Amino acid sequence: MQTSAGAAPKRFGLLRLIAVYKIGKVLLMLAAAYGVLRMRDASFLARVYSWASTLPYGLEQDWVKKGLAWFSGLKPSRIDALGWVTLAYAAIFAIEGVGLWLRKRWAEWLTTVITGSLIPLELYELVVRPSWGKATVLILNLAIVWYLIIQLRTSRPVDSAPEVK
Repeated sequence: MQTSAGAAPKRFGLLRLIAVYKIGKVLLMLAAAYGVLRMRDASFLARVYSWASTLPYGLEQDWVKKGLAWFSGLKPSRIDALGWVTLAYAAIFAIEGVGLWLRKRWAEWLTTVITGSLIPLELYELVVRPSWGKATVLILNLAIVWYLIIQLRTSRPVDSAPEVK
């Protein structure tokens, strides 16, 4: 893999940066899953409603109230399914992040395929409900897929033996 003096450390530095991004997503997904699964508890829901009423009137309070109204209309089985799907995404992101951190080639492939497959959904969401956050995530994911495709096409696996001529 060592094509030039600094190629491997730079490449692995960027892979580790992507890994940290993926692990950050894991933490957010775990927090979301915890919140979703806690929504089944009526006393927790009442505390969230109480907290939402203390927010200053504005866009944030409106978003929280709409979210709570949506959640309160869900059947418990739907809430459970939403929580489990969120945990499944967290597990996938964790596998990607740890694999990239450990410099595994399979993790580069996995991250490319999974991140690339989510880009159409992110693009749709950006078109339907545009926001700066969605645009930022889309740009980051496009950059990650582009970088990994370039790396997978131009570099040999780290643990592969040199060609014998």
